[in-house]
Amino acid sequence: MLRFRELMRNYIKLLHFLKGHRKLFSIAVLNMFIASFFEVFQLSLMVPMTDRIFNNKKIMVANDLPDFIQGGIDKLNAIEPTTFFWIFPIVVMAGLLLKHIFTFAFQYLMSDVSQRVMRDLRYRLYERIQNLSLDYFSEKRTGELISRITHDVNVVENALSYGLTDLFRQTFMIIMFTAVAFSINPKAAFIIFGVFPLIGFPLSKIGKRLRKISKGTQEKMADINTLLLETISGVKLVKAFGTEEYETKRFKGKNHDYYKLRMKSIKRLIIISPITEIFGAMCGVGVILWLGHSVMADEMSFGVFILFFGSIMSIISPIKKLGNVNALTQQALAASERVYEVLDAEPTVVEKADASQLKEMSESIRIENADFHYAQESGVVLKGITLEVKKGEIVAIVGPTGTGKTTLANLIPRFYDPTSGTVKMDGVDLKDVTFRSLRNQIGIVTQESILFNDSVKSNISYGYPEATQGEIEAVAKKAFAHRFIEKMPKGYETMIGDRGFRLSGGEKQRISIARAILKNPPILILDEATSQLDSESEKYVQEALDQLMQGRTVIAIAHRLSTIKKADKIVCLERGQIVGIGPHEQLLETCPLYKRLYEMQFSIEN
Repeated sequence: MLRFRELMRNYIKLLHFLKGHRKLFSIAVLNMFIASFFEVFQLSLMVPMTDRIFNNKKIMVANDLPDFIQGGIDKLNAIEPTTFFWIFPIVVMAGLLLKHIFTFAFQYLMSDVSQRVMRDLRYRLYERIQNLSLDYFSEKRTGELISRITHDVNVVENALSYGLTDLFRQTFMIIMFTAVAFSINPKAAFIIFGVFPLIGFPLSKIGKRLRKISKGTQEKMADINTLLLETISGVKLVKAFGTEEYETKRFKGKNHDYYKLRMKSIKRLIIISPITEIFGAMCGVGVILWLGHSVMADEMSFGVFILFFGSIMSIISPIKKLGNVNALTQQALAASERVYEVLDAEPTVVEKADASQLKEMSESIRIENADFHYAQESGVVLKGITLEVKKGEIVAIVGPTGTGKTTLANLIPRFYDPTSGTVKMDGVDLKDVTFRSLRNQIGIVTQESILFNDSVKSNISYGYPEATQGEIEAVAKKAFAHRFIEKMPKGYETMIGDRGFRLSGGEKQRISIARAILKNPPILILDEATSQLDSESEKYVQEALDQLMQGRTVIAIAHRLSTIKKADKIVCLERGQIVGIGPHEQLLETCPLYKRLYEMQFSIEN
């Protein structure tokens, strides 16, 4: 009983996915019921065909029947065999036609339901991923998240499209055939069906093991997706280091691990069939031994015996399919757990329900006594940060690697919220304003240009699809990108490949800068965009950045001396704390760390 309750709870979990589609699902279930009725009706036609048409005998049942059933049998017995002979084919064909009409209807409707559910589930997953905070992605692998949307959702789809269909259809078949068997010989049917639950024990054990294996299988698929994403996107690095064979072996190992788990799953799925068939054969032999004497003694007509025997044997196949349904359900539950891990994840940076619109900055951005850490075990990244950036200032942030420079800059567009302390713009706490009104004021250019596999035009106008061709070309000229774009095969309509694969580093950066110029933000965050470029590309990109920086408030994570010299204020970070702040000449006198960094950079650039 406990196993049955657990099984039903599992099915109810799957039914939660049907939210919003239950009306269509109910219509499909109704069609299943009618199709199942005609399935039983077809088998019942064996009785008049065998007894009345071919043997010219009366239909006889060994026990008393309800009046309405006995009355129906008496009417059939009153019909002449010759009349039956001509009526029978019409009834058979009509029943067959109706069965297939309703079968087609429920199969189509159930497929529609499952595809709608998968469509909505993928959308919900993608929407949730888009709305989660950046710290979530520091803990989850990209390939793992892709696996949740693709592989795990497909596993759930199998359970809905095949599992739920069989759950209802086969249950209807069992109920109807059981009713037929009990109406013919309740005592024999009761004993036989009393033995049936014994088959549930091995099927339950198999199902539990399948759920555990399925979870491992889904994790292995996530590993494969992660490896594929990393090695295909980083194919240039793989080839540069000559590690093709190493990566191939690594993929082979993960692929083989997935294969082994899949075979364990398949073995358990396959074994369900022989278990149920052997059990069914034993029940069939028992029926023959028990009721065969009644047929031989003319207490039961041969047609009725065939109907009873056929009803018992017809239950075996639905039980076998329900065993497979349980297996599919266990696999789907493992997948749904991983799906709900994403759906139930909550962003750490959230917009208030009553958030106000932030006006364009007129005075300053102020960070007050801010601390930050990604997780308790990772330790403090920023500590006691107090900083004011006035409108129109260029503020450079410098410091050794890993001191929290990028994290500090990320507090301003609210990619992260400080663990304690506040970030304000013109005295307004950024937690009280909408994301859109805040981030519309901020343009970001990073070391790694983020471009999409789309046209040059679409990449420049990303976020501003209403931009005209003239506006796009104008910002491209300001970013010193127009000339090389015109030389491309289709100009601004040229597809740039995955992550801008067909472009050089300098070309990528200039398209990113053109995109930022088109946005025309009053505040600009630069994670030194020239740090990884050759001298010629750096010249063009620096000129483009100079165009972009004009008349804006700039926070620059500085790696180059040229950027530092342009700054009105320099913030020197060490171990997440500000150890120096002020103009260049002042810091040379007052901040030993800045002096050391400056001398190291100066010696490199000279």
